[in-house]
Amino acid sequence: MFGKMLELGSLMKQAREFGGRVQEMNDKLKDIRVEGNAGGGLVTVHVNGLQELVSCKIDPCLFQQGDAELLEELIVTAANDAIEEARSRQAESMQSLAGNMDMSSLTGILETFTK
Repeated sequence: MFGKMLELGSLMKQAREFGGRVQEMNDKLKDIRVEGNAGGGLVTVHVNGLQELVSCKIDPCLFQQGDAELLEELIVTAANDAIEEARSRQAESMQSLAGNMDMSSLTGILETFTK
């Protein structure tokens, strides 16, 4: 039982280290900018790696057309395009982060608590 407690202590240390790495990853993701476009570039949005919308550019000709529904659709399409890319970048970062973590001690600890 004492050995399992040491493993739990080791796991807790790994969890703290992992939390620090997650924070570092989030800081880096916040600085990443991805672009989404719609309407052949008439609407362009930028999203950061945390999937937060940071800018939206709309070609003035869309305002002159007076078609609000088209403009709304283009904004949503461009935003979704950028968010999809941001999700992909975030997933890559998470995979890299999780790939560096030693999970071998977790199996034994979980077996102890599930019996």
